Order: sequence, then structure tokens, then C-alpha cells
Amino acid sequence: MHFKLIVAFVEDNKTDAIMEAAREAGATGCTVINNARGEGLNESKTFFGLTLSSQRDVVLLLVEQHLSREILEHIGDVGEFDAKPGTGIAVLIDVEDAVGVMHQTEELGEIVEEKI
Repeated sequence: MHFKLIVAFVEDNKTDAIMEAAREAGATGCTVINNARGEGLNESKTFFGLTLSSQRDVVLLLVEQHLSREILEHIGDVGEFDAKPGTGIAVLIDVEDAVGVMHQTEELGEIVEEKI
């Protein structure tokens, strides 16, 4: 079984919705890294030396390759990444190898067979 890694940078108030959307689309779990900071085309605004920007979370999803595109698109829709600038981005990265995922491969076996 081959995996891909989805890395999503999301507004912290949308993290739970993104995780739920990923599960709906076939993800079996995720890791969330809180309190990330990012900047897009426009610099963050400052007020008396304090940066005014919303907090971000990084959501990491190790997903089966046949489910990856559907999961990526679904979290993009729920997170409104293309509809509203600055709401977040998600990227899909090839994973050469992984350990500690035996329980996922057993769980995903039948689901992936249906997709192929």
C-alpha cells in the first residue's frame, strides 16, 4: 500500500472542521501542530509593534494514495482555501516509505479495493 502526506495550514478556528472533512473523505487519522504562523502575499498588519494575525494550525494526514486527491479536494472545499484568500493551503507530498501504519493498511484494504 502506498501513502501520501497531506500538509494543511489552516486557521485554528477551522481545524476541527478540516479534521472532520478528512474523515468523511476517507482519512483514518491526523496529527495537529498548534500555533503555527504564516504570511501570504500581503504582510501581516502590526499595531504598536504587535503583529495582528490569526493563529494557524498544521494538520498532517498520512493517507492512502487512491484516496488522497478526494481528501485534499474535500478539505480545500470545507476550509474555503480557494474561495477566500488567507484561509489556508494544503499540499500533497509523496511518501516513499512509512512504519507504524499496519493498523491503517488493514482498515483501508477493502476501501481501496472498491476505489481501484
